[in-house]
Amino acid sequence: MSTLSPAEDTGSTTKAPTAQVHAQTNTLVAKLWNYCNVLRDNGLSTIEYVEQLSYLLFLKMADEIASDPFSEEDTHSVVPADYDWKSLVSKKGLELEVHYRDTLTKLAQNPGTTLGTIFAKSQNRITEPALLEKLVVDLIGGQDWTIQGTDLKGDAYEGLLAKGAEDTKTGAGQYFTPRALIDAMVDVMRPGPNDTITDPACGTGGFLIAAHSYIRKHHMKGLSREQRHALGAGKIFGTELVPGTARLAAMNLLLHGIGDSNGESLITVEDALAKKPAKHASLVLANPPFGKKSAITVIGTDGKTDREDISYDRDDFRATTTNKQLNFLQHIMSLMEIDGRAAVVLPDNVLFEGGAGEKIRRRLLKEFDLHTLLRLPTGIFYAGGVKANVLFLEKKTPRADGKPHTTKLWVYDLRTAKHFTLKQHPLRRADLDEFVEAYAPDKARSERVETEDDRFKAFDYDDLIKRDKVNLDITWMKDPALDDADSLLPPEVIAQEIVEDLQAALDEFAAIAEALGGEVKPDTDAEEAAAES
Repeated sequence: MSTLSPAEDTGSTTKAPTAQVHAQTNTLVAKLWNYCNVLRDNGLSTIEYVEQLSYLLFLKMADEIASDPFSEEDTHSVVPADYDWKSLVSKKGLELEVHYRDTLTKLAQNPGTTLGTIFAKSQNRITEPALLEKLVVDLIGGQDWTIQGTDLKGDAYEGLLAKGAEDTKTGAGQYFTPRALIDAMVDVMRPGPNDTITDPACGTGGFLIAAHSYIRKHHMKGLSREQRHALGAGKIFGTELVPGTARLAAMNLLLHGIGDSNGESLITVEDALAKKPAKHASLVLANPPFGKKSAITVIGTDGKTDREDISYDRDDFRATTTNKQLNFLQHIMSLMEIDGRAAVVLPDNVLFEGGAGEKIRRRLLKEFDLHTLLRLPTGIFYAGGVKANVLFLEKKTPRADGKPHTTKLWVYDLRTAKHFTLKQHPLRRADLDEFVEAYAPDKARSERVETEDDRFKAFDYDDLIKRDKVNLDITWMKDPALDDADSLLPPEVIAQEIVEDLQAALDEFAAIAEALGGEVKPDTDAEEAAAES
């Protein structure tokens, strides 16, 4: 079977040095992004632009693999000859545009496969034949993609997605988690080749790719060929609600050597909350979409409902709520297999909200081992006003004596006296080094110690359960800049924090208005001002 997987990493030393790979990656990203302004003038949004590149990249790479005389795989093309890359480059102008539209329609007729996911409901949005021809001939056609190595072509595409996320006005950033945070989460979770890994709100696939990369780096040399192929044959999978984003994820995985272009898609396009998990995972990595309210109410075993919308009847949920993040947390709790583990990014309200929130937190502390909480700094997400945390938990078999599985919750405060912005001072992986060291993934948690700077502290279960509404929004540090006149923050940081606090407050008021039946209209001018600040 032909695939779009790269040559397997067998420990060869023929790879280009890291610096050279980074330079080549940056060059490719610049090339891919170079036409963005031109295409946007033609009416394309950032997401649409990246989608069009994804279609063309897939066709070009399928052609390169099928034409590779040194490939050890069956080299017949997965794309029908009448609609392959050669059929595109043989045409020009209006004839090319017509044929490209027909190609997208034809290739979408494979539901359930990676090919079908990439081309599902695809449309040609490049309405100028000359622009399409320039993309086919000069940009995509002028570059050899598959012979460059997995890191180059995969990282170049991920770099393109990252640049797309910077376009906050089109909402592209909502699908993007900072890579520094992803890498730190994966480093402490330490995925292995025997793990079944999933992300129920995978966006463009960043967590899945980072987990696969970690396994390749730390375990690949000791695996058989069959074990290596198994990593891309269902042991890594994701779910994404938005078809356009799912196609980006499917393409992203393929470019990083995960999956089979003609096999079953590793990305399922559906609402993850709509039904109980069909299969479970030993490792869940996720950053569910931000936003307090869901258009759907999930009815749990408590039988409560406070809206008349279409409802999900989930008997594996213990609490009914319209809070999207609380529902995702309940879904992840169901998605985990026994002794499975999870790391999930969730906003502050999940830690302190009463009602269903308190009920879920009580269950979390008793039936799971909620052992670590990372309080994230502001200014690291493209969505404005976000104050978030990473919850690290393990699922356990219920205890016969009824005692809770959580004994201590270790909280690391990366928020107090930490100030980041998306452009001037972005979060780097090095900023998370102390957290990773304090987490001590290679040691038993009983060996953990509190840090000298007081950022890492442990809280006993008995103390947690006594807190009002089991509030886990725990703070103990004080920002010295609030007391020290000599420690004043730069004006741009102060302005950004004011915008974030105001945006967070507006989001809460909007949620209250929705709950009361009011209609909340977005303030476009305010959103643009926040993005530009």
